[in-house]
Amino acid sequence: MRNLMLTLVLVFITAGSYAQNKNKNKKISFGVNGKCVMCKERIEEAALGVKGVKYALWDIPTHQLSLIIDERKTNSMKIKTAIVGVGHDTKELKATEEAYESVHPCCKYREDNSDDGQHH
Repeated sequence: MRNLMLTLVLVFITAGSYAQNKNKNKKISFGVNGKCVMCKERIEEAALGVKGVKYALWDIPTHQLSLIIDERKTNSMKIKTAIVGVGHDTKELKATEEAYESVHPCCKYREDNSDDGQHH
């Protein structure tokens, strides 16, 4: 009987610690400047390249990057740093001019690129 009680206690402790580890995943989202499918691929790839990012989806119309991250391994500033490194601004961090100039001409979001019938 004592062994059964000890086994049950160990099962509950193990299950509890597993549930706590599982809860380290957090959903976050923030705005990232961009315009098109090429931007989407670049932004998502940069985010997924950060250790601890498990899921990344950038929405073109809203410019919102939705993420699932492991809080033990990363945070939003690490992800934003990776994103500005590939040329996309966030509210808190801006890409360097060199990084911004590296994006494809149709991906330029800083100046007014309204559709005037001309494509780069």
